Amino acid sequence: MTKIQFADRADRKAVETGDQFAPKFDDRGLIPVVTTCATTGRVLMQAWMNAEAIERTIETGEAHYYSRSRAELWHKGATSGEFQVVKDFRTDCDQDALWLVVDQKGGKCCHVGHPSCFYRSIEVNAPISASEPPRLTTDD
Repeated sequence: MTKIQFADRADRKAVETGDQFAPKFDDRGLIPVVTTCATTGRVLMQAWMNAEAIERTIETGEAHYYSRSRAELWHKGATSGEFQVVKDFRTDCDQDALWLVVDQKGGKCCHVGHPSCFYRSIEVNAPISASEPPRLTTDD
């Protein structure tokens, strides 16, 4: 059980311009979070947080997420050693998305061994085929 108290979302103006944290969770109690590298600005990953993950991130200064596939709290780096030390934690204007800026310890954010989970590119301005999906290219 978490002890964190979030602000009421009833006053839209207060949510959009006020100084109290009032995250908008989905029907599963989750909110999306994008994580970027404090040094390079590169997007490292996109994940989800629940109230407990937010609380643990605030309390420890290290990134915690909620694993939808395992249905449990996930302390990034606890098993891999690839910890994320939080340098900045932000919410967007209507508080329905979060942004973590981190120092990525260990150099590999992605569970398949890449510095970023976003290591593949999708070609744009290309012909679309009804018979084949677009190809991905790897950039690291």
